[in-house]
Amino acid sequence: MWLFQFYGNSTLGYIKSASLFRWWGGQWLDPRAESEHGWVILGLSAWLWWRNLQPAKGPKAGVESGGPASVDHLWRWALAALLGGLALHAVGFAAQQARVSIVALLIFSWGVLALAGGARWGRAALFPLAFLIFAIPINVLDSVGFWLRLWVIEASALLASIAGIDVLRSGTQLFAPDGRYNYDVAAACSGVRSLTALAALSLLVGYLSFEGWWRRAFVLFLCLPLVYVGNVARIAAIIFAAQWGGSAWGDRVHDIMGYGVFVIVLGGVLGTVTLMQRCWPERGLGPPEDGKRAADNEEGGIEVSPPADFLPRASVLRRPILIPAIVTLVALGEAAFLHHLATSPDRGAAGVVLAADELNPVELPAFLGTDWIGRRAEVTPIEREILPADTGFSRKVYVSLAEPRRDVLLSVVLSGRDRTSIHRPELCLVGQGWTIDAATRHQFQFPSASGAAGSFPSTVLEVRREMASPHGKVIVPQLAVYWFVDSRTVVATHWERLLRDAWNRVTRARADRWAYVLMQTDSSDGKAAALARMQQILDDTLPAFQRVSASRKP
Repeated sequence: MWLFQFYGNSTLGYIKSASLFRWWGGQWLDPRAESEHGWVILGLSAWLWWRNLQPAKGPKAGVESGGPASVDHLWRWALAALLGGLALHAVGFAAQQARVSIVALLIFSWGVLALAGGARWGRAALFPLAFLIFAIPINVLDSVGFWLRLWVIEASALLASIAGIDVLRSGTQLFAPDGRYNYDVAAACSGVRSLTALAALSLLVGYLSFEGWWRRAFVLFLCLPLVYVGNVARIAAIIFAAQWGGSAWGDRVHDIMGYGVFVIVLGGVLGTVTLMQRCWPERGLGPPEDGKRAADNEEGGIEVSPPADFLPRASVLRRPILIPAIVTLVALGEAAFLHHLATSPDRGAAGVVLAADELNPVELPAFLGTDWIGRRAEVTPIEREILPADTGFSRKVYVSLAEPRRDVLLSVVLSGRDRTSIHRPELCLVGQGWTIDAATRHQFQFPSASGAAGSFPSTVLEVRREMASPHGKVIVPQLAVYWFVDSRTVVATHWERLLRDAWNRVTRARADRWAYVLMQTDSSDGKAAALARMQQILDDTLPAFQRVSASRKP
């Protein structure tokens, strides 16, 4: 375990510790990570392991304990888990993916327990260790939670509209035109935080209630629609209460319905489990009478093998005593490799031209011909606070002399050594009050006048913001476009960037500084006109800051 303590974490942007245990525990203590339930999951996992270690009762007691053959092969599985866990951790460390290293830690831990306690400990620890995955702040849940958040907002606004309540929507905000109430549907109110905890509790209920894995999986996935229904009911109830009783009543319902979501989800799960147990009980459950079991044993109907505790000692002694030595040597070699990886200079390069300080991207041009003037857009204190200190910025708002109201924002954010410096643009846009209506792809042309012709992909987001005016609801439409660029390639999505970056770090030990480029402009004159405006800005700015002209293989 010392390897995971001293060479466990290579992501130092937020928690400056090489300990994987410190990184993981830090997520449970940080409210921003929304992983406070990790302590509960840890306690439940410990209880499940203790429960599984208790002597089994019923007809499956002997069968589940296994026979000499299972013990003979146990050391092979334990060795595979130990070496596989070390290999997976090396991948996670090189790719700066601490979550992958946590999975490796769980696999390695199972190998240790199986080797130390035999088949009994190995079987008892299998589900509890897997259950600990719910204590990991998994990135993919950001995407699931993000879309769940938007669906909850849309459904709640629709229910309010059906009830005759006029609601304006601006990103994650729902507010009344007359200002009676204004609620920001934060992640905790839309099911993002409750999704993981409720999924874990649903799986626990299924595990304790059924033996078959398909039934357990059904109970697990049942929580997903129930979480959605529960959170829609919560937001709709808040809007109704605020409309009829003012914001004070809305605040009261907000607090009450926080518990209501758990009642709806867990009530639905427990009710479904009870219904399944009564209407579709599992076959073969329930201990038979002692007399019948004895008769069946005498007739050869049931063959009961002895529990693992009563296996001959010789079976246990067949485990090779060289396994600890082999694992220790591999761990020492991996520690040397990870130390070299962590202390070696960066082999990658930046995807954009750097300023003299080699931290920030180059200053964007102030004048584009005689048509556009670039005004500096300052980086907000919040951005500086939440992003690692070595994150670079270059940003300007270009104003047209012919049509000043149709300005174009051009922002370049450059990651530092830590890959967490940049993230999904959709999260920032929604947080700023924009509602995403559609997402498409677009190919921008690299200006041929620079001598490097070609095109590169980008993601186009059609966004809008609703505002109240004396004449009623006013919709402000805009177009937001973004792409990511490293020293060799351009990609249009966050997931493509993560995969390419991980591949380069693992296979080539190359950690490029990825840049995230965002453009945003008014689109009331149409999508085509907005894209043409952006292309016009890029014709004069792209050769100045972007090194890569087109998407290529890494």
